[in-house]
Amino acid sequence: MPEIHPIVDEGLGNSAYLVELGDRRGLVVDPSRDPTPYLKLARRRRLRITHAVETHLHADFVSGSRELAARGAAVVAAQAADLRFPHRGLDGEEALDLGGLTLRALASPGHTPEHLAWLLLDGSRPLALFSGGALLVGGVARTDLVSADQTEALTRAAWRSLQRLRTLPDDLPVYPTHGAGSFCSAPGNAERVTTIGAERAGNLLVGAPDEDVFTERLRGSLGSFPPYFLRLREVNRRGPRVLTDRDRELSQLSVKQVLRKVGNGAVLVDARPTAAFAAGHPPGALSIALRPQFATWLGWLVEAHRPLVFLLDDGQDRGELVRQCQKIGYERLAGEVAGGMARWRAAGLPERQVELVSPERAGDGPTLDVRQASEVAVGRLPGAITVELGALDGGHGLPAGPLTVMCAHGERAMTAASLLARAGRRDLRVVVGGGPAEWSATSGRPLVGS
Repeated sequence: MPEIHPIVDEGLGNSAYLVELGDRRGLVVDPSRDPTPYLKLARRRRLRITHAVETHLHADFVSGSRELAARGAAVVAAQAADLRFPHRGLDGEEALDLGGLTLRALASPGHTPEHLAWLLLDGSRPLALFSGGALLVGGVARTDLVSADQTEALTRAAWRSLQRLRTLPDDLPVYPTHGAGSFCSAPGNAERVTTIGAERAGNLLVGAPDEDVFTERLRGSLGSFPPYFLRLREVNRRGPRVLTDRDRELSQLSVKQVLRKVGNGAVLVDARPTAAFAAGHPPGALSIALRPQFATWLGWLVEAHRPLVFLLDDGQDRGELVRQCQKIGYERLAGEVAGGMARWRAAGLPERQVELVSPERAGDGPTLDVRQASEVAVGRLPGAITVELGALDGGHGLPAGPLTVMCAHGERAMTAASLLARAGRRDLRVVVGGGPAEWSATSGRPLVGS
């Protein structure tokens, strides 16, 4: 059995896989745009990456196949994906000879029309299934990311694809691309790899008695998703630009340059921790704390064509911020405020503050809960107003006057407060250090259902 190494993107909830092929060769399945993790691991394992294999046109991240191709890898993808850059296109049942091992394409439409799962074989013996989104741990990938008018047909195609995959050997390891935390996946569990037998036994979608029940279950589990999902399939079809060393740097901007760029339409994104933002920030700044989920919320809340200016603390990783922007196709990175908030203050420019409160004070007055609907369904504060962060839209329809904003920990709530402040709201408080569960524990009061 060849060694298979998962490389997990915790922020997007996805996994790529480096497969050791023998003879110091390696293959990467579904790489994300930054090739660094795969190249570093390959160097440690003394491998040369010879192939980059795609299961489908991704909607949630920019593919890294072109980056690996620029370093000598051959790109392999579905013929039906119609990639506009050099690659080898395969149809279902076609195979790629890997010199001792074989990778067989299994047509598995559903998550996307062109989707292929890849079966790794030693002769005729199945070794592993790279299932992309056709089969996940406890679920399957969502079928509504191509277009609304194709969702029904793709959902039924996903059922037919599952019927084929579930006939593979029970002990066959399954390596999905999408997992816990991915907006591409329907609800499953936190494990990232599985087996055919485990999914036959415990996956409610695999175990659906017929196509209609499967369709009802899957479509009933689909929540909202970031709007950038609707454009990245085409970015990946055309082929993203191969990045240069200069693209990985963040320019230093004077306060005067920042003000000019913001005046010309740039968005000032404050990526500092929530406590720093609360203590003082430029008026109109959008708070998105730099953490694994930074890219998701940037892509959800800021249009891709807008230039971006960042405010950071000294110890934050600029390279990580740039990588997160670029992996969802955000490339108009104008730079950062040189000297940070200290330089802003030294220039005598105005700043705003936000009051922070602990979870036990969440119910003091009107409370806005900005978690996802699936989180709210588990329990919310009695009387809380619930609006997903991605649907906040300036706060239209919210009651006037003081407002407490909460999520599960505080980062999303601060983002929501910054959006409301940009729309003119004042007298905002943000709950940090916990959410509804902590409020219930400290107050002794039960949460209510959605």
